[in-house]
Amino acid sequence: MSARSAAPGFAAAACAWPRRALYLPADIKLKTLCNWQGFASAASATLRGSLRCDNYIHLRFAARVRWVLTVGAPTTSMPVRESEALILRSFPLGEADRLVSFLSRSEGRMRGVASGARRTKSRFGSTLEPFSYVRMWFYERQTRELVRINQCELIESFLEAQRDYAVSLAFALVSEVTEAVLGEHEVAEPNFRLLLVIARAIKAGAKLPLPLAYFAFWIVRLGGWMPALDRCSRCGADVHNARASMARSGLFCPNCTLPGQRTISQEALQLARRMASEKLERLMKANFATAAIDDVKDHMLNLVEQHIEKKLQTRKMTADEPGQLK
Repeated sequence: MSARSAAPGFAAAACAWPRRALYLPADIKLKTLCNWQGFASAASATLRGSLRCDNYIHLRFAARVRWVLTVGAPTTSMPVRESEALILRSFPLGEADRLVSFLSRSEGRMRGVASGARRTKSRFGSTLEPFSYVRMWFYERQTRELVRINQCELIESFLEAQRDYAVSLAFALVSEVTEAVLGEHEVAEPNFRLLLVIARAIKAGAKLPLPLAYFAFWIVRLGGWMPALDRCSRCGADVHNARASMARSGLFCPNCTLPGQRTISQEALQLARRMASEKLERLMKANFATAAIDDVKDHMLNLVEQHIEKKLQTRKMTADEPGQLK
């Protein structure tokens, strides 16, 4: 008995839609399967199953095989998700694709593949450039780490600002820190808003040290690693000309300071305290000394490096840049 005669009621349907899949209740007995590479002609198989909707025979018309039957649940595609996202970085993948690292407002940090993104007439256009603020449609499979990016719609671009090399280094530092401190699929909506604030401030022409210091401060605070800024971490005394160690998180009074610890000025401490309660745009109107801004930025990045247990590659590059980053 052939596969066609085993299911005669479905022959017409299969001919009418030769490339579509048909799902039949798995309560059919077949003595032989059709001649196919995967099955011997004399094979005897009994396909049994209940009438539950998740147990089906998958019947498909193929080019050289008249009937191909497999048992199991019908293939279901993952639902397409929509989210606002900031592109952190992207890399060439194969001849035409790109591997994209992005921060989703609703899903957290993720990685995905944008098929055909490197082609001249790609549907993605410039939406995958670093720090593009986009609306993204993607779907993911449970067995794969990378999501499939279907489409991006540009909301706001920061590409023009990144034509300045110092600005591109600043964005690269922000991206590296974000990827280092956030786990994949860890929802971090406050971090998303922080990155957007920093990017818009830099785009508006702010001098780079203050936005970077503000970013580093809030990355540490959101991560939960912020030490007390008003008392000694060892004895609890109020700190004035406080000292901070690069090897330990915290501030130390002069009596508790160990050899090699770096002094942080009172102005830097005042700036850090204001960062905890004031918006960046208001701080940009104040006149802080460059040394105080650098103190805050360097100390906070030290805490980040202690937490991730490695050096930030782009930090050294920004330190070597003699322009606006100093």
